[in-house]
Amino acid sequence: MKIGIFDSGLGGLIIAKAIRNAMSEYDYVYLGDTKRVPYGNRSHEAVYEFTREAVDYLFRKENCAIVIIACNTSSARALRRIQQEYLVQYNHARKIMGESERKILGVLIPAAEEAAKYGKVGILGTLGTITSNTFPDEIKKINKKTQVFQNSAPMLVPLIEEGEKVLAVQFIKKYLKPFLNKKLDTLVLGCTHYPFYKNEIKKVLGKKVRVISQDEIIPKKLKEYFIKHHEVEKKLSQKGKT
Repeated sequence: MKIGIFDSGLGGLIIAKAIRNAMSEYDYVYLGDTKRVPYGNRSHEAVYEFTREAVDYLFRKENCAIVIIACNTSSARALRRIQQEYLVQYNHARKIMGESERKILGVLIPAAEEAAKYGKVGILGTLGTITSNTFPDEIKKINKKTQVFQNSAPMLVPLIEEGEKVLAVQFIKKYLKPFLNKKLDTLVLGCTHYPFYKNEIKKVLGKKVRVISQDEIIPKKLKEYFIKHHEVEKKLSQKGKT
């Protein structure tokens, strides 16, 4: 069985590459919904349906034991509902047939856990992620003292998908401007597309601001998950195929 990785477009490929580099022995399949990207301006219901369809495809057609939702908008707006509704029903049907359960994980909470270690944190994300307020909520659950500032960057995902670097850099400067007088110690890249321009973002922020990028933390978190949940890890095929 495989590890499935899903994103609204090409951004999740960075997560997929990082995971595969860290755990090359497993088999992977990546699904990017480039037809309906971006998700950031979609309704809650649309994001839920798109994400559920993707997860269902990865389970039924690609035989994935676990799916990583490498999309912060989906993680913020759909993950919990999918786990509580779709996954419960899906696993109940599998249990009746004597088959093993499947698992679904997101990428938002690991980033929030990392951000909660610091004092003044900025969140740059899609409109859907920012308006959900999921990042501040999750950070505050861990550390109430952390100050959290947010700004949405609605144009970045389309520009990144189209490879419009010059325009993307201009918008990066615009979207980061509200953070510059906040004296941040940390910025979270709250969208898996944004690491494509990690260096440009760091240049704008300066050396004193650390940047939390999910491709740098998710592989470690997934390894830890497999150690705690050996029943999931042992189901995975190990041919190193992608």
